[in-house]
Amino acid sequence: MKRLILGAVLASLTATAAFAEEMKLAVTTSFHNSGLSDILVPQIKADTGIEVQLLVVGTGQAIRLGEAGDVDAILVHSRKAEDAFLADGYGTHRREIMYNDFVLIGPSDDPAGIAGAESAVVALVAIAEVQADFVSRGDDSGTHKKELSLWAAAGVAPQGDWYKAVGAGMGASLNTAAGLGAYIMSDRASWLNFANKADQALLFAGDPVLFNQYAFLPVNPERHPHVKAELAEKLEAWLVSDKAKDLINGYTINGETLFTFNAK
Repeated sequence: MKRLILGAVLASLTATAAFAEEMKLAVTTSFHNSGLSDILVPQIKADTGIEVQLLVVGTGQAIRLGEAGDVDAILVHSRKAEDAFLADGYGTHRREIMYNDFVLIGPSDDPAGIAGAESAVVALVAIAEVQADFVSRGDDSGTHKKELSLWAAAGVAPQGDWYKAVGAGMGASLNTAAGLGAYIMSDRASWLNFANKADQALLFAGDPVLFNQYAFLPVNPERHPHVKAELAEKLEAWLVSDKAKDLINGYTINGETLFTFNAK
């Protein structure tokens, strides 16, 4: 009897696995660290039956996973890299889903005086001039790419003991900055959801150049026939739905909205 019961359970599990709809989605650490993925992923499964397996990496690594066909789609935030991904034929199209913004975090006493800066570039110049400790993700993520573009716009090649590229995700980088009392650029969502703020504060925000758009790009099945294009299409339809809009716009921490839905 026990063997019969065990056999029935195993058969049931096998049947369930056979009919499970699973797909792999590479997402940024900033999206995951915000906590939004914990809200969206269970609801996606409930509404669509899709078990979304998240690969949490920086944008650069997410794009490389897409290029290799190791995932079915990517959700990233670096327009230049996304356009190159499409131009090279690795993705079918780009669909904007939501946005937030980048912010500059630093010690509350603000030794570089960036709180009153006229722009993000001016703020970075001030940090470089006094050589205040600055933590960079240094991981080819969307946040890192944006940071480097701002240093370039400032005409500064950040280097020296004060500039600390840690090669880590957003949460780990924020932890390092908190421990050192250093400046850092973060997406707003990760900062709001970050618990170990220590003496750190949000010092600068609001410059239009800090706009942070997230987009969904399915991997091209003509490049990689094994990818689950139908599931990626089904997931995209959910991500631009009214249900997704309500969940994304309704996700707040201490009354502050972390992302704004802008899918079209």
